[in-house]
Amino acid sequence: MIRTLVADDQAVVRTGFVNLLNTQDDIQVVAEAEDGAQAVSLAAEHRPDLVLLDIRMPHKNGIDAAREILAASGGATKALMLTTFGLDEYVYDALTAGASGFLLKDATFPELLHAVRVVAAGDALLSPEVTKRLVAEFTRQRAATPPAPTGGVEGLTAREAEVLVLIAQGLSNAEIADRLTISDHTVKTHINRLFTKRGLRDRAQAVILAYELGLVRAPASARR
Repeated sequence: MIRTLVADDQAVVRTGFVNLLNTQDDIQVVAEAEDGAQAVSLAAEHRPDLVLLDIRMPHKNGIDAAREILAASGGATKALMLTTFGLDEYVYDALTAGASGFLLKDATFPELLHAVRVVAAGDALLSPEVTKRLVAEFTRQRAATPPAPTGGVEGLTAREAEVLVLIAQGLSNAEIADRLTISDHTVKTHINRLFTKRGLRDRAQAVILAYELGLVRAPASARR
């Protein structure tokens, strides 16, 4: 059972997510909050497996709420952020706060369920449609900041660095295997070694690393 807390200051949106999640046998909404401060308080009380947080909320925004909730839970709780493409500038901060993924507010029912299950299982939800575009926007906004020196990839093999770039581009393990003409097992081996060498928790942190090292640039379409 995935015990979930839903936080959104828009009652209609919040109620919609709660009602949809509660139709599933493996998901239970244990609490719902109308702002970030209430989300932190309810998370401490109910200790959910996953918190679904709107990024922009009164009293305490979703990013600050996620940071507090995740720190207090010691990693037991995962955070999935509700966002829109109009809030691109918050994505990098959400990732560094420990969020494991993003869900668009107009997501379909299957997309919502998939996101909740993926994040609750300890994986990161980094689809090309969401994370790649949003983190690219972070890169565009911070173009004046010089990228970290390329020496930051020291210790990684050429193949591991290549896999890191493909992760940041939003490719799944299967897509990486197809792109590099290697097996899924080999991809997993490269990813495990990469994560161990750089102390990465999940794919979200891998995306951050790739952008901070300047290995991935915002596509031209995302800069306009």
